[in-house]
Amino acid sequence: MACSLHVAWDDGLTSYNFGPQHPLAPVRVELTMALSREFGLFDRPNVALSAIEPASDDMLGTIHRPDYIEAVKKAGKTLEPDDPYCLGTPDNPVFSDMHDASALVAGASVRAASSVWNGESEHAANIAGGLHHAMPGNAWGFCVYNDAALAVAWLLEQGAKRVAYVDVDVHHGDGVQTVFYDDPRVLTISMHESPLTLFPGTGRPSETGGPGAEGYAVNVALPAGTNDSRWLRAFDAVVPPLLREFQPEVLVTQHGADTHALDPLANLMLSVDGQRRISSELHRLAKETAGGRWVVLGGGGYELVQVVPRTWTHLLAEASGSALDPSADTPQAWRDFVRERTGEVPPLYMTDGRTVEVTPFEAGFDPEDPVDQAIQATRREVFPSHGMDPSL
Repeated sequence: MACSLHVAWDDGLTSYNFGPQHPLAPVRVELTMALSREFGLFDRPNVALSAIEPASDDMLGTIHRPDYIEAVKKAGKTLEPDDPYCLGTPDNPVFSDMHDASALVAGASVRAASSVWNGESEHAANIAGGLHHAMPGNAWGFCVYNDAALAVAWLLEQGAKRVAYVDVDVHHGDGVQTVFYDDPRVLTISMHESPLTLFPGTGRPSETGGPGAEGYAVNVALPAGTNDSRWLRAFDAVVPPLLREFQPEVLVTQHGADTHALDPLANLMLSVDGQRRISSELHRLAKETAGGRWVVLGGGGYELVQVVPRTWTHLLAEASGSALDPSADTPQAWRDFVRERTGEVPPLYMTDGRTVEVTPFEAGFDPEDPVDQAIQATRREVFPSHGMDPSL
């Protein structure tokens, strides 16, 4: 069934650019939008491209400290590093007008949230967003302003009493967790590679929320090498039961594509087909638990040609209510554009050819299996806070 979808977009979103040697290359967003256009996603009658404005200083100030905002503005003019704010590091190089570019990404996520909250659309997306590492007072992990946290904070300011944030990026959503760690109005769930093997080194199951918000920070730390079926087993064991119990008014999701086996910065082993299944599951849960109100954000993803454009095009199609055939060929015009734009050989199909089968956790727990151990560690830490039995 078709769903109304607003895609927050401005060509200026590709100006969030740390330079030609940085792994977070804006071409991944450019290729995603081009692939989505070739499939006619933006021509669907239920899909609209939504104009955006940069987040104001006051809006950014709901999350970020005023001195940090001023430091970002200054660094974008002087192009000089500012160590206390982690500006000018290898992860977060300074670039010209970085405040303007970062504020535009933030504004796009708030626009997506407002589209859903105000009833303009059932679903909304900012595919250039999901910069989930940025902290209130410093840049972190390729992220200058935390648009994901800002979108959630905006919803709370409008009167939302329960907002759920589910992060499926390979890296822990540490910035969003930090902002809402003491706030029981926000349920943050992050599924990520174990902090023992990957940046940022946080996201252990024992990180469950501050006083009065125990159990509202949820972390599933998966071992390196986890594949589609095992990842989805963990998802099924944790995310649906918590969302059903919490009953959010809005579901905000971050869809980093860096869980893919080809991603050069991480160690999980998912496929485009597994990632497509994740989008479908989150869409279903938005309808079941949040009245269909779903805000979709991008995130990480560093295999810029083979993975990100296909995964996020599937995501946008899913959010529109009409999924693409995974066996479809990639359009020839897009392949030509990829070669011209990047010099790389494009993928020929919208699938990796994987069939994803999942054995539910309830079918049996294997105490020797590291994924089952991760599942049980999380359930034991957070389920009792919600009146739920971790063994069921």
